[in-house]
Amino acid sequence: MKRFLQKRSEKSGLPPGSLVHVGEKKLEKAQISIIDFDETRYQELAPAAIEEWFPFKDKPTITWINIDGLHETDLIEKIGRHFGFHPLLLEDILNTGGRPKIEDFGDHIFVVLKMLYQEEGNDSELLSEQISLIFGENYVITFQESEGDIFDPIRERIRKGKGRVRKESADYLAYIIIDAIVDNYFNVLEDIADYIEDTEEILLAKPDAETLQTIHGLKNDALFLRKSIWPLREIISFLEREESTLIRKTTRIYFRDVYDHTIQVMDTLDTFRDIISGMLDTYLSSMSNRMNEVMKVLTIFASIFIPLTFMAGVYGMNFEYMPELKWPWAYPVLWVLMLTVGITMVVAFKRKKWF
Repeated sequence: MKRFLQKRSEKSGLPPGSLVHVGEKKLEKAQISIIDFDETRYQELAPAAIEEWFPFKDKPTITWINIDGLHETDLIEKIGRHFGFHPLLLEDILNTGGRPKIEDFGDHIFVVLKMLYQEEGNDSELLSEQISLIFGENYVITFQESEGDIFDPIRERIRKGKGRVRKESADYLAYIIIDAIVDNYFNVLEDIADYIEDTEEILLAKPDAETLQTIHGLKNDALFLRKSIWPLREIISFLEREESTLIRKTTRIYFRDVYDHTIQVMDTLDTFRDIISGMLDTYLSSMSNRMNEVMKVLTIFASIFIPLTFMAGVYGMNFEYMPELKWPWAYPVLWVLMLTVGITMVVAFKRKKWF
């Protein structure tokens, strides 16, 4: 449940736009990194103070500013004041439990996405990290909760001048960042597909209580994925169709490709949900069949012993005038009769394929 709902009691009663970090503190100190480039030049910096990179705002080059760590609200406030960001935008950056969304503020576009990953040492649980992205005419700013991400290939392409990124504008950089997040969803889905396949093999071989827990874990993961990914369709559709001066027509084609990938992710996720629901039904049917087998065996044993118990009960009543009690062969004859009845019933049940 912690994955689905963030605690927001600290914001209760505060006015809109109040800058309060909602989430876990994952770094001791926020870290700032800058990549400034154009087709011919490139530089990478890690300034100690936020004021050191404010001049990059007015440069004609493309600047990618990345902030790791959201708990320092003063830093976020300084960024918002310098770039003229709305207080509600800054509030959404600090609220790490928010829904993925997009807003167009005219001179900049704000996007909130979820970067998914698996917790190390626990293959069955998925976690997410909020990625807030703001891009304008010549800059892209990304806000992350913790250090480490999936953007290293992008940084390497910028450093070595590979691909088109050094030749394009800020909207193309925003595109490849969003595309990297969406492509990573496929990696997560592949891992879940392998886990589903392994669980299916166990389910068909010998399911137990642990199998049920695994299926419920997969079901929760599917719900978690849907909550994180479903709003992405609206976001990418907005970027593809919105008539904004910040998004060039040549870049919209690339966003259309990302939209297709998003549809594939959602189709795969819907398939996983159907498979997991079928696995749960299969587990319940398997447990029901196993219980029926147990009850059938118990019923067969009870059916065999009913007549034997009847005969033993009749001759255990100890009435005085029971002629068989005086007969010397009464005891062995009774045993023969009881064995004959029991064996006959076993053979009859076997012919009927009751066991």
